[in-house]
Amino acid sequence: MLKDHPKGLLVAFFTNMGERFGFYTMMAILVLFLQAKFGLNENAAGGIYSWFYFAIYALALLGGIIADATKKYKFIILLGQVVMFGGYALLVLPGLSLTITVIGLMTIALGNGFFKGNLQAVVGQMYDEPKYAKVRDTAYLLFYMGINIGAFFAPFAATGVRNWWLKSNGFLHDGSIPALCHQYDNGTLQDPGQLQTLADQVSLNGPVTDLSAFTESYLSSFAVGYNYAFGIAAAAMVLSLIVYLIFNKHLPTREKQADEQTITLSEKPMALPVALGAAVITAFLISLVKDFATGMAFALFAGFVTWIIMISKKEEKSRVIALILVFFVVIFFWMSFHQNGLTLTFFARDYTAKAVPPFTFMFFTLENILSVLAFLSGLFILAGRKRTLNARLIGGALMVAGGTAAYFYYNAADAQNPISPEVFQSFNPLFIVSLTFVVMGVFSWLNKKGIEPSTPKKIGIGMIIAALGFLVILVASLNLVSPHELKVVDEAGVVKYNPVPDSSRVMPYWLMSSYLILTIAELFLSPMGLSFVSKVAPVRFQGVMQGGWLLATAVGNKLLFIGSAFWGKLDLWQLWLIFIVCSLLAAAFIFSIIKRLEKASE
Repeated sequence: MLKDHPKGLLVAFFTNMGERFGFYTMMAILVLFLQAKFGLNENAAGGIYSWFYFAIYALALLGGIIADATKKYKFIILLGQVVMFGGYALLVLPGLSLTITVIGLMTIALGNGFFKGNLQAVVGQMYDEPKYAKVRDTAYLLFYMGINIGAFFAPFAATGVRNWWLKSNGFLHDGSIPALCHQYDNGTLQDPGQLQTLADQVSLNGPVTDLSAFTESYLSSFAVGYNYAFGIAAAAMVLSLIVYLIFNKHLPTREKQADEQTITLSEKPMALPVALGAAVITAFLISLVKDFATGMAFALFAGFVTWIIMISKKEEKSRVIALILVFFVVIFFWMSFHQNGLTLTFFARDYTAKAVPPFTFMFFTLENILSVLAFLSGLFILAGRKRTLNARLIGGALMVAGGTAAYFYYNAADAQNPISPEVFQSFNPLFIVSLTFVVMGVFSWLNKKGIEPSTPKKIGIGMIIAALGFLVILVASLNLVSPHELKVVDEAGVVKYNPVPDSSRVMPYWLMSSYLILTIAELFLSPMGLSFVSKVAPVRFQGVMQGGWLLATAVGNKLLFIGSAFWGKLDLWQLWLIFIVCSLLAAAFIFSIIKRLEKASE
């Protein structure tokens, strides 16, 4: 599998895997932490979440510009790892104010800006060598799989630490309780008896006699458990740093060529003021119809587009414009896809069953999932053709061990078993890891037949598949009580809230199926997009254009607030329809310019 690839791919793979494990440990719990710790509603928590996700990717443009100008890609990557660790270490401390918490998040974003895009650029540099060029798409699929191996384990790590701390303080976990505690404390809970019932269920020290004391203790334990989970992210950054320091010698060190120009702010002096002017105009126009923050996000993108086009040479312009058109499309993909950490997490918490029977529970703990994966892997090995004896022995051992463990865990489960909403975020990386080789195999088979879609076509197909993923969750949401229907105005005009009734909770398979389809869409779009950028970007813009891809992702992430803003205003099915329409419109646009994109990648 790796025989046709340079050694540096493994270095990038494991460096990225460690960093992504830490990052997704945090992202699995961030919005839930903000709500539990600070009592923020969905809209406020979504605003912070979208700003952070925006900064994570937008600052990659800064990292790309610095790396392209200095050619010190490897040093900038190292600097990013150190800065990220500092941000994670700050978030470990309990009792921080919301302001200090946001400062910690922005520190992580800055470090990620130095790290992420430049590591992707270095991977592309390895495949600029002619002998590796033909396996570039495959390389980015493998690199992407490393991201998702780390992301798969992350929610279990976060959940495990949080649940351990809750239990240490005499509580079990129930994700619906923190919101009820805050509503009880501020007098907006319609029926305190519902909180009393849940409090008695999660208390390990007998029935709760003082609800006020319970809410204070439960919220504190819940939030501190998440603080300690951020410590897992900090430890993962240390491991990533160690791997990089020891093995980065296998990554290319790109020196400036004698005849090569680099990016400087003095290049085409009018480019920068014109770009700033475009940014200001864009911010003003968008602010007329929406908030200033959204205007600033699009202003940065407009300024980048203007600047990069103006400083491009004549022979570079067609490639740069092709990339910008793709960037525009991926804004709408990430706006939709990254709802997994926001509105889809709200749906997992509020509208998905809290407890499941033994068979379904096999997908909701790490040991259960690993046993099932071991059994299926062994079965796959045994079913393959032309397997060696050793391979068949390994396959048989995996199948027996996995099957035995799965049988044991299944029989040890209760009739109903509690699940955590964070765990749903493990399904996307699990499906990525499981399906990467399947997708690679399909592409390889199509390639041999001479009918493999071009990289731009794969991106367009991915957008259509994304729409299907949201269609599944739309169907699941039909006839459910929507969040805005749970608000009640009492006689004094005070808005109070009711919890989601059990009749409006659906089985987890709806959300799992949606994640499966969205994962297939991601495999068609994200690694293919990275490959497209590395292939099409002019040599002197490698870091900057990877930063541009991430800037487009950032703008999409800033638009995440659309989901949280409409969460309490629209019916659920109407909310998901927004993302279906956006995905289909983006697909239509990319197919309308497909010939131009294919020509640029020749």
